Amino acid sequence: MSTARPPVPAPQEPIEPQELLRLGLGAEETCLRADAARNRARLLEAAARLVAERGADGLTMEAVAVAANVGKGTVFRRFGDRTGLLSALLDHSERKLQTAFLTGPPPLGPGAPPAERLRAFGAAVLRRGVEELDLQLAAEADAGRRFVHPARRVLHQHVTLLLREAVPDADCELLAHTLMAQLDAALIHHLTRQRGMPLARLEAAWGDLVDRVTATGRATDAVAAVDATGSGDGAAPAQAAGAAGAADGDDLG
Repeated sequence: MSTARPPVPAPQEPIEPQELLRLGLGAEETCLRADAARNRARLLEAAARLVAERGADGLTMEAVAVAANVGKGTVFRRFGDRTGLLSALLDHSERKLQTAFLTGPPPLGPGAPPAERLRAFGAAVLRRGVEELDLQLAAEADAGRRFVHPARRVLHQHVTLLLREAVPDADCELLAHTLMAQLDAALIHHLTRQRGMPLARLEAAWGDLVDRVTATGRATDAVAAVDATGSGDGAAPAQAAGAAGAADGDDLG
């Protein structure tokens, strides 16, 4: 006798693509004056040069101020702290990724089945993670802010929406967190640098995970359909009884 599934929470209202894109932006970025935008771009260019020369560990607010020929207070006012500066550096690639999965061509963008989009999404995030690993690790928010960071909320919401299409009877909000854990920068660091695993292996494992999750949903739907029609009722017991009877007849003979 199968155990009944716990009730799945009612899904939240879906977020429109434009809202998803806005989630990835800092509040001050949507209304920067032209001169402020230029100053911000100059600071980010200086920071990018420093990361290229010294790595993410060598990036400090003081070094950016010197490289951009501004006061240190200007850098702090613009980005808040070093984590904010690193997050701003990642913003460009984050926007590119969001644009690709929201409005780009399939399978990453709309138009492909949800399972295919999930596979393409994970592969894209893994590739980006390997390419920008040092920067992502340095910009990682502390435990209290990690799961409410706007960019992470965007990715989680996207995975949740795709799961609702693929496995609508699952608790997709929690399942999305489970899937996203395999795309975590710290795990990518451990697997690729400490364990020496190639990116191709991580991509294959992600595809296998997506297939198993979505296949389980399809199998559950198929079983439910059989139970609803009654076509499966008693078939297996009858076959088993027939086989047992045949075996008994052989023994008697």
